Amino acid sequence: MSLDTIRERLSRLDTACLCDANKELRVMEPAIRPVRLGLKLLGKAYTIVCEEDFLMVMRGLHDAKPGDVLVVDTRGSRRAVVGELFSNEALRRGLAGLVIDGAVRDTEKIRAISIPVYSRTITPVSGTIKKIFETQVAIRCGGVAVHPGDVLFGDDDGIVVATEKELAELIPIAETIQRNEEAALVRIGKGEDLLKMIGFDEHYDAIKAGRESSLKFS
Repeated sequence: MSLDTIRERLSRLDTACLCDANKELRVMEPAIRPVRLGLKLLGKAYTIVCEEDFLMVMRGLHDAKPGDVLVVDTRGSRRAVVGELFSNEALRRGLAGLVIDGAVRDTEKIRAISIPVYSRTITPVSGTIKKIFETQVAIRCGGVAVHPGDVLFGDDDGIVVATEKELAELIPIAETIQRNEEAALVRIGKGEDLLKMIGFDEHYDAIKAGRESSLKFS
C-alpha cells in the first residue's frame, strides 16, 4: 500500500479505530495534547533533539520536507521551543504538524491557524537559541520510540506512531471496526439495545466461568 493510499484511507478513520485494530500500537502518552481541537495530524516524522533551546527546531523547519511532522524531544525542558511564528512558518512550508514533548507558547494564536500542534505543557517563557543537538535520529517522544520516517497519525484523542507496513496491515481491520460502529450507532438511534447487539450477557457469563470470549457485533 502506497503512502498516498495510506494517507487517503487514514483520513476517513480515527485513532480509536486504529488502536482497536491493534492494542499494542505505539501511542503517545495522554499528556501530549493538541493545542487546537478538531484537526487531524498525518505525516512522516522528522525527529529533533533539543534542551531548553530551540535552535534545532529552526534547523528542522529549514530541512524538513512538505508533509513531514516535526517531532521534538526536549529532554524534559520547561521552556517553550515552539510558538506562533514557528507554527505559521511550518504551515507556510507545507509541514503536516508539530509534536513537542515539552512546552509551547502563543496558544491563542496557534489555535487560529490550521496546522496541528501538540505539546506536553504550555509556558510563556522561551528557550535560548545557542545549542546544537541532533536531528533525524531515533528519539523518545510522548513515552514511545519515534524513528525518522515513521508515520504519525493524530486526532483529538492522541497520536499513534507506526511504520507504513504496520499501517497497511491495520487499516483494513480498522475500516471494518469503524463500519460496524457506524452501523451500531444507526441501530441505537432506532431504539436497539447496544448490549444485546454485542452479546454482553453471553460474554460476561463466559468470563465469569473462566472461558475465553470476546464481544462481537451481531
